[in-house]
Amino acid sequence: MKKYITVSFASIAVMVFGFSFSSCVKDSCHRTTKYTLYEPVYKTKAEVKANIKSNSPAEIKYPGKIYILGNYIFLNDIDRGIHIIDNSNPSSPQKKAFINIPGNMDIAVRGNILYADLYADLVTIDIADPLNAVVKKYNDGVFPYRAYGGNFSVDQSKIIVDWAKRDTTINENCFENIRWAYTMGGAMALNSSSDKAAVSPVGMGGSMARFTLVNNRMYTVSNNDLNVFNISIPENPLFNNKVSLNSWNIETIFPFKDKLFIGSQNGMFIYNITNPDNPVKSGQFSHSRACDPVIADDNFAYVTLHSGTTCMGFENQLDIVRLNDLTNSSLVKTYNLTSPRGLSKDGNLLFICDGSDGLKIFDATDIMNLQLLKHIKGFESYDVITNNGVALVVAKDGLYQFSYNNLNNISLLSKIDISK
Repeated sequence: MKKYITVSFASIAVMVFGFSFSSCVKDSCHRTTKYTLYEPVYKTKAEVKANIKSNSPAEIKYPGKIYILGNYIFLNDIDRGIHIIDNSNPSSPQKKAFINIPGNMDIAVRGNILYADLYADLVTIDIADPLNAVVKKYNDGVFPYRAYGGNFSVDQSKIIVDWAKRDTTINENCFENIRWAYTMGGAMALNSSSDKAAVSPVGMGGSMARFTLVNNRMYTVSNNDLNVFNISIPENPLFNNKVSLNSWNIETIFPFKDKLFIGSQNGMFIYNITNPDNPVKSGQFSHSRACDPVIADDNFAYVTLHSGTTCMGFENQLDIVRLNDLTNSSLVKTYNLTSPRGLSKDGNLLFICDGSDGLKIFDATDIMNLQLLKHIKGFESYDVITNNGVALVVAKDGLYQFSYNNLNNISLLSKIDISK
């Protein structure tokens, strides 16, 4: 029976081991082992760039980060690109186009301009006509290169666009270490929130974001850095600054007023952006190791922690942190959950994606006594955005939309399935 190595739903195992047959003679031992190999499929950079445009709608395979602007949903398909979905009628969303962007994990949108990562590069795309997207600029090498394990190395002159699977049998010494490699499952994200008037309409991203827009700046986080881009001219982003966060395993970024709330595997960091090009750390809240999305309002930060193979933590909970003294943020309440990921807040309503336990909606009027209003089961949820009485939920099996205008009758409006 074959066993498959998995690191996260975004990870691809390069070697998977199963049955082995060994023979030992005195001090020697050899075995025959069946492996499943995933080998990279390359295209030239010129081929990839020529196809970054509005292509025909495609099936959704690995739903990831989500962004909404006006009547459009922009859904990241992990390592593949971006689905453009017309959501004028949330009960019947229509896939309109697919922009092929290999290595894409994160997106953000301002006005007619979409920003996306292509592995280590930033791609700026004009989407004034979503069905005729046009690349305006590439910022090469502004993000960390994708890391791989084992002995696998990438041909940096080309771009990985897919992985080809093949089975093989290898004769090896019983005492050799299993050799394997995988693509990392982390990346940037999108998010946007500001109480000030923007130069042009700014979209809204989920709490798993690694990209965010605040006024004329775009902030992105990598494993241990915060990058600042000047987007005063939206189609011409200029890299301004890189700020070391003096921490590893940074995961998410969420803006609120003149602050950035940055989630890592061992804490939440608060950065003041009064000087937009030079974010300054103004506080932090530490916890033991776990994955860490975060959102905030005027008084509190809401931090979900979940265990997992890459997070190496054991907590599955919601922490509510008081923000009245940013230099000394304090934990006020913890709620145990199943495996919480993304979250969103609309007034006193708190929405939490609780992994395999579905979506949970709480009345957060009294943070010391959250009241569960609705528990929607039957799917594995990842991230959520609330907008105009509709909750958009990214799940393992597709994109759900729920109406919560009537709290006594929260109902499913639509679902876009992934391809099987």
